[in-house]
Amino acid sequence: MSIGLERRGSLFVVAAPSGGGKSTVLKALLGHMEGLRYSISVTSRSARAGEEEGRDFHFVAVEEFHEMIERKEFYEWAKVHGNYYGTRKKAVENILADGHDVAMDLDVQGACQIKGMKPDAVTIFLLPPSMETLERRLRGRETDGDEVIRLRLHNAAEEIASCALFDYLVVNDDLDRVIHIIESIVIAERQRGLRQDLKVQGEPRIEELLNEQPA
Repeated sequence: MSIGLERRGSLFVVAAPSGGGKSTVLKALLGHMEGLRYSISVTSRSARAGEEEGRDFHFVAVEEFHEMIERKEFYEWAKVHGNYYGTRKKAVENILADGHDVAMDLDVQGACQIKGMKPDAVTIFLLPPSMETLERRLRGRETDGDEVIRLRLHNAAEEIASCALFDYLVVNDDLDRVIHIIESIVIAERQRGLRQDLKVQGEPRIEELLNEQPA
């Protein structure tokens, strides 16, 4: 008799306030773990320095984003700080169908939308060590003025207040430590029974029980 497990792909959502380091963490995580694929989001904002089309985001005009909404192409979408962001259904479903896990970085609003539509999605919230650290990170990017940074910090406070809605909370104070924690979360979630199908060969009674349908 042989017993095996066939695992289904899972969706992992990493969220954080703007400047919370979710993109950096996810990039490092993807470099560490096999079987984990990144879902590239669509956005209406312009590319920042160092960002590339098809690697960091799919950049589209606002009009095209609205057309995609009307065609119901998004798994989730949101308007954040004046720009639209969304995750295409097809991109996620194709990766999961191939038996791989999907990882995505989203804002809090998007993560909650995903959880509502897909309750078995695993949500991870990255907390900044302090609001002072978050402000320093935002200013260090040198992409926003004072008014925008104040808005981001205000929104961050509200997002942090909703962190209890997430499955896991991690303080992003040390990259290596955070990667180790999230790797452990992914490994543990992969072993959960709801994400695996039991395959038995050579034991008729067990096979019969597995194939029985509840009345």
